[in-house]
Amino acid sequence: MDPYKFRPSSAFDSNFWTTNYGAPVWNNDSSLTLGTRGPILLEDYHLVEKLANFERERIPERVVHARGASAKGFFEVTHDISHLTCADFLRAPGVQTPVIVRFSTVIHERGSPETLRDPRGFAVKFYTREGNFDLVGNNFPVFFVRDAMKFPDAIHAFKPNPKTNIQENWRIIDFFSHQPESLSTFAWFYDDVGIPQDYRHMEGFGVHAFTFINKAGQSHYVKFHWKPTCGVKCLLEEEAIRVGGSNHSHATKDLYDSIAAGNYPEWTLYIQVMDPAHEDSFDFDPLDMTKIWPEDILPLQPVGRLVLNKNIDNFFNENEQLAFNPAFMVPGIYFSDDKLLQARIFAYSDTQRYRLGPNYLQLPVNAPKCAHHNNHYDGFMNFMHRDEEVNYFPSKFDPVRHAERFPMPSRILTGKREKCIIEKENNFKQPGERYRSWAPDRQDRFIGRWIKALTDHRVTHEHRSIWISYWTQVDKSLGQKLASRLNARPSM
Repeated sequence: MDPYKFRPSSAFDSNFWTTNYGAPVWNNDSSLTLGTRGPILLEDYHLVEKLANFERERIPERVVHARGASAKGFFEVTHDISHLTCADFLRAPGVQTPVIVRFSTVIHERGSPETLRDPRGFAVKFYTREGNFDLVGNNFPVFFVRDAMKFPDAIHAFKPNPKTNIQENWRIIDFFSHQPESLSTFAWFYDDVGIPQDYRHMEGFGVHAFTFINKAGQSHYVKFHWKPTCGVKCLLEEEAIRVGGSNHSHATKDLYDSIAAGNYPEWTLYIQVMDPAHEDSFDFDPLDMTKIWPEDILPLQPVGRLVLNKNIDNFFNENEQLAFNPAFMVPGIYFSDDKLLQARIFAYSDTQRYRLGPNYLQLPVNAPKCAHHNNHYDGFMNFMHRDEEVNYFPSKFDPVRHAERFPMPSRILTGKREKCIIEKENNFKQPGERYRSWAPDRQDRFIGRWIKALTDHRVTHEHRSIWISYWTQVDKSLGQKLASRLNARPSM
């Protein structure tokens, strides 16, 4: 190879994966973790490079969640959970914390209709006395993939074809035919809840397992659920066409008009709580975000209420520049070893620094509302007024000190460096239980949506056979109905 004559072109692609600097990649499916479950190691350069490139694909709008609407309000604690967490904003019933919430669609561009079948984002920023806590979730309790190594590919499959700029079903069918873990989310995505009526009638989920730590240092895994007090309502296909055809911003308008009229949207926050000592007793991995936690075993416990009672003052300042980050934790709440959550800790802040600049946390909508102090300044668009002479730590000339130590999970981690999948995948049980819980007409609509997806002219017979095989393992009658209507057999 003559390095002076070579120029980048897909015509020179190798037949195996490589990094941007040309090194071979032997595993493009799994992150490098400590042991089989994690946490993820920062030395996984391939993961960091893959995420960093993905996060810089679009300017200036968000790569995902570009279409969104925001509102402000408060969160009020209604039930005492101080035995589970020492988080200050959850310290006692009656405590209120100001919040800003952003609802969004995931895949489509900033001006797209809000009636498209798509997951919805449900992100809440709590302005607490101990810093911002961002609970960044969706309207589904599960996600399509469990490892962040697959996340850019999953979004690429949903995004428009790079050649035609048209979203095409065959791309979705093709990619996810390799990912049976996606069945749990497709049991939501192609269900009636795939198109919420509006944001006020939409559930929210933290999706990941998080960790609560109390003052004594005891840890519990938790999952967060937002339940709208006005109930869950969705649009079927014909309704979505009618509503979207008359107003492509119907959900944004509904949110704004409801608040302006004093009809304040409200949600109840519930948690599910799991003792980490019991996590091995399930037939799935509780930290796998493609799985829900059974509510009959781990019931929902009420925590508080979220009320949105003020519209934003400026769409650009408080929606487009509003930046969330799952890494923003407060004492008493921590991460889990969920592989995708671990990668989001890096990816979101990296995205915001690229999109809004290194000082995005100085923007009023993103800045903490409590006193804070560090030496992170200068750089593009810094507008923090400073007249200090000392910008290092420690110093005899600056009395700033470490904060009081707060409890963190102290689990001992052992394991070898590995790129692997989790041991208990169990991809078929939960979507089967969900499908069988529906009324027959709801099952028929679900099947009809899959028939439409699988009859795309670019979907091959092999693809159909794979998906029929998957859905047969989910539910035998579901697989038989799909096979009959598609005149195909499962590849089992």
